[in-house]
Amino acid sequence: RTLDVTGEISLPEGVEMVMPGDNVTIEVELIYPVACHVGLRFAIREGGRTVGAGQITELID
Repeated sequence: RTLDVTGEISLPEGVEMVMPGDNVTIEVELIYPVACHVGLRFAIREGGRTVGAGQITELID
């Protein structure tokens, strides 16, 4: 299963950039509701390239 959804990423306070190999906890706000669950893996793509990957650890309403 795949889904392409636009979202806005918020980096933690004090973090301006994430480099390859870095691990960071981010918050993503999707433009519309999508069914998902904790543990679901995802990829972050920009300009047709994968620039990040992660796993959902918490859902915030």
